[in-house]
Amino acid sequence: MYLHKLSLAFFASLCLLCTTLCAQDQAPPAVTITAETSPLDLARAAFAAQGGEKFRAVQNTIMRGSAQLYPPNSVQSIPGSFSLVTAGSKLRMEIDARPAFVFRQIYDGQQSYTSMPNVEMPPLTKYGLHALAKFDQPGYKVTAIADKKKERGFRLVDPEGYTTDFYVDPKTGRVMSFFMYYGALTLGTEHTKFKEVEGILVPSSFSQRFEMSLGAFFAEFSVKEVKFNQQLPDDAFAIPR
Repeated sequence: MYLHKLSLAFFASLCLLCTTLCAQDQAPPAVTITAETSPLDLARAAFAAQGGEKFRAVQNTIMRGSAQLYPPNSVQSIPGSFSLVTAGSKLRMEIDARPAFVFRQIYDGQQSYTSMPNVEMPPLTKYGLHALAKFDQPGYKVTAIADKKKERGFRLVDPEGYTTDFYVDPKTGRVMSFFMYYGALTLGTEHTKFKEVEGILVPSSFSQRFEMSLGAFFAEFSVKEVKFNQQLPDDAFAIPR
């Protein structure tokens, strides 16, 4: 039971990593993507579809919604709710699926805390859409992906070696899926629906599959509320002592 809860906690926190930000207050511009489009141009198209400089300029995000969590080899989901607050490298995430599961994670920019002991968390802002916002900054590398997918793809590696593989819609440049790697663990994200909030394109419905030694965990998320650039309390990312 402890391993089950530990794995769910780790999985849930990773799941919420990447869905937090994206931007544009009108339909994404037409993007011409062909089989010859370079990985760097694919990254540029994805960045533009997310809102370009508006996407990059987001200072903080508050996101709330519902979740359905599926343990390995189970067709019965665990219903719950989630909330996520991010500001730069800082993060506060909560999953409430009582009575089966309750979890909290906080990263204050220097230290990490989880409500379950001995749960190692990856630096979530090093992956996914957080990383895409920095794709053209010094130290970031954009390369091709060997795997063949329906969508065109590119690999983004940050200065410390954290890696995300992105796959985009060739018609719009939108990120339809991405895969993050942390040690021997892999997390896959699939976006199915989007909505615009204050000029920001948000994946409003998405699923996550997390591969680990105990098996594959699966979750479905539905975003109900998103707010950007809010006044946050001083203790928004305070770690309990």
